[in-house]
Amino acid sequence: MRSPQQVTDGGDVLDAVVIGAGWAGLGVSYWLARRGLRHSVLERGRIGETWRTQRWDLFRMNTPNVQTVMPGDCYDGPDPDGALTRDQFVTLLEDFAGRNALPIEPDTAVSELTHENGAYRLTTSHGTRWARNVIVASGSLNCPVRPVWAAALSPALRQIDASGYRSAADLPDGAVLVVGSGQSGAQIAEELADAGRTVFLATSRVGRLPRRYRGRDIMVWLLESGFLDVRREEVIRLAGRIPPRGVLGSVRTISLQALSAQGVVLLGRLIGIEYGGSLSFADDLEANARFADEASENVKRNVDDYISRMGIDAPVAEPDPAETVAMRQPNPKIGSLDLSRSGVTSVVWCTGFKGDFSWMRLPGALDSAGQPVHADGVAALPRLYFARKSGTILAIAEEAPRLVEHIAGHS
Repeated sequence: MRSPQQVTDGGDVLDAVVIGAGWAGLGVSYWLARRGLRHSVLERGRIGETWRTQRWDLFRMNTPNVQTVMPGDCYDGPDPDGALTRDQFVTLLEDFAGRNALPIEPDTAVSELTHENGAYRLTTSHGTRWARNVIVASGSLNCPVRPVWAAALSPALRQIDASGYRSAADLPDGAVLVVGSGQSGAQIAEELADAGRTVFLATSRVGRLPRRYRGRDIMVWLLESGFLDVRREEVIRLAGRIPPRGVLGSVRTISLQALSAQGVVLLGRLIGIEYGGSLSFADDLEANARFADEASENVKRNVDDYISRMGIDAPVAEPDPAETVAMRQPNPKIGSLDLSRSGVTSVVWCTGFKGDFSWMRLPGALDSAGQPVHADGVAALPRLYFARKSGTILAIAEEAPRLVEHIAGHS
């Protein structure tokens, strides 16, 4: 059997291959280059492909501009508290890759990853690559998840996932049912209501963050106070699971009560389909709203404690209209909804995503659910890494150099 050195296109084995050219993959590439490690970044489409194709037209980043920066960069623009649009963020990624001459291979999809002869073998749409180390930065949120019974709904109903939603104008005339009140669901419901559509929102148990608090963007407080540094394992230990991210509006606070004031019809959690095709909802709307309120109060208490502990001269808290407006509930409560009679012609599923790692042919790399086995991004298999730290774009500034130092230390 020939060695990897004899079968690579370039005649030798790369120090590393990064899979994915989103913010994580580019951040890892930046630090690999600074370390002088020969590598390539394989991207199935274009730089920031997921941001281009799985975000709606009016999407904005949830971090303020001052925090939407790549490794080695800092914000020096005129609007630190603003939020980049989808297209502006893609431009930021392209500019970063260009300025740093990162070795991107666009339109190069990886179809198989194996380990042979002491190196990783990557089968791609443009030939074979070999590498001593592989960093998977393709993301874990690229496959939308729907309830299994969604297929039983009327074929006349337009069903799309959050990643397929682009604008209210793209949906057929009629009312819209948005399922899931997490980040995407709440923002899409708000956009549809702003566009004058009749919106039903099936809520869920999700926390909430105020957009601004005591004179600053909430994300500035959370980063400065160390709130965002809580380890993933600790969050799971406390919650018993990975909780969905708290709802955070890009330009203002989004709450269930504020959505109801805009005319959004709030429902409990969607629990199934009845005989005849109507949908059933749990009687938990008030509990879901209360959970979001309590989550917001907990975050604000954390900020208050930090301000007090550090002796920071911050303005007093002011009432947030989105959190003080009374919630409007359907009367009588809606436990069952006939979509046709209610005029619903579209359903937007905002029910989560999972990662597709079926192309990894590496025993022990994935768990029984097909998801990566790792500790802080270091996989169970040697020289395999996952750039997966959740949170803001700033997270990669901590994770990328740590993973690269691990690679360098074991080279």
